[in-house]
Amino acid sequence: MINPVTDLPSTPLPRFATARAIAQAVRAGHRSAVSVIQDTFSNMRAVDPALNCVTHMLEQDALEQAARIDCARQAGAPLPPLAGVPFGVKDLFDIAGHVTTAGSKVLRHAPCARQDAAIVQRLKAAGAIPVAKLNMDEFAYGFATDNAHYGVTRNPHDPTRMAGGSSGGSAAAVAAGVLPFTLGSDTNGSIRVPAALCGTWGIKPTFGRLPRDGAYPFSASLDVVGSFAGTLDDLIDTFHIMDGVASDDAPAEPDAASLRVARLGGWFASSLSPALTTLIEQVCTRLNVTQTVDLPHTASARAASFLITAAEGGNLHLPRLRQQADDYDPATRDRFLAGAMLASSTYLQAQRFRSWFHARIHQIFEQVDVLIAPAVMCEAPLLDDPTILVDGKPVAARANLGLYTQPLTLAGVPVLAAPLLQTHTLPLGLQLVAAPGQESALFSIARKLEREGVLGTMPIPTPEYA
Repeated sequence: MINPVTDLPSTPLPRFATARAIAQAVRAGHRSAVSVIQDTFSNMRAVDPALNCVTHMLEQDALEQAARIDCARQAGAPLPPLAGVPFGVKDLFDIAGHVTTAGSKVLRHAPCARQDAAIVQRLKAAGAIPVAKLNMDEFAYGFATDNAHYGVTRNPHDPTRMAGGSSGGSAAAVAAGVLPFTLGSDTNGSIRVPAALCGTWGIKPTFGRLPRDGAYPFSASLDVVGSFAGTLDDLIDTFHIMDGVASDDAPAEPDAASLRVARLGGWFASSLSPALTTLIEQVCTRLNVTQTVDLPHTASARAASFLITAAEGGNLHLPRLRQQADDYDPATRDRFLAGAMLASSTYLQAQRFRSWFHARIHQIFEQVDVLIAPAVMCEAPLLDDPTILVDGKPVAARANLGLYTQPLTLAGVPVLAAPLLQTHTLPLGLQLVAAPGQESALFSIARKLEREGVLGTMPIPTPEYA
């Protein structure tokens, strides 16, 4: 593995350099922010043709921001914590002066954004530099990042396999080591699924905790914005900045030994690959987990999440569908139309069930602090054979990769997507789940498991596209 702390001052920016190491080098004057951004674009141009993570490069804007950071350092001004750190955004976040296409040619002639999305503003104020917009499923409706307009994003661990979605470009860019962190969104698993398939860290925060201003909506009552990172430290550091909290004021993480941890069973223990079953058991052994919890009516929770998403997304797009239906990806168009035609009574029933389910999962968190669950049941499916096994039968991956993520969406709880080590195969991932507002408990458990060599970013073999 590259040691970015020692490599940064004297060599071109290595892939897999961490945000912490880049900011340290820029603040210390060992590297200019401009050189970091120039090398980042060089790395993207070398790697992206094989993976298709990037839809739009923001080169001029990025170099101008980097030059301002270098001028500030030369003038002796103190630099912010992420000075010179490049990042990418899923192409549903506004970047001032650029069109937000949300992965669709439907919006290609829309006006340019007048200002950056709220969390982009917070990151830029901390010195981070947006360098690219990243591929996604059209309007975030999917788990594959198979986009009719911008193409398929491929998995850096094996480009014949899916990266997952809908934030697949964001996950793959981190997994390929070209960006230390990226932004994504999660409605039914759009951060957690690609994080698991690509072997990166990801965070779906508590519903409503991070501002969604300037992020193109999908399902207003479920959408959450979050991020991916190559290291747990980078994920936590950037989360606090997006949360509007200075590093010195970040809430203390509880002692992992004091946290009550249980495993989700039932629905979340079925259809797992043998390798994932073994690894989850190892995690439970390391944490001395003996309790298994079953969520009530999990199948109904998944169905309710699906119905709410379909109805809200369909009605959001219905006016434009009446005018530009042929510009949509046919698969996206048909799902939006079906959602728009759902009876209002069906939508209201799903929301009533949501309230009931929300109360039940909060009762569980009166007895447990953190829950362990799989993120996806298996390794990334092949692009040429996009199926997975559910109950022993092959089913379409695109419709079923969210089997374990969709039910948890309904409760609005924070979920940390954590990459497992020692898979002896392609990446596999966990969901660590806590009560609303308790992200710090997730970070604490993840740190413990990382120290013990159970969790961590899975290195990729030297690929042909390197």
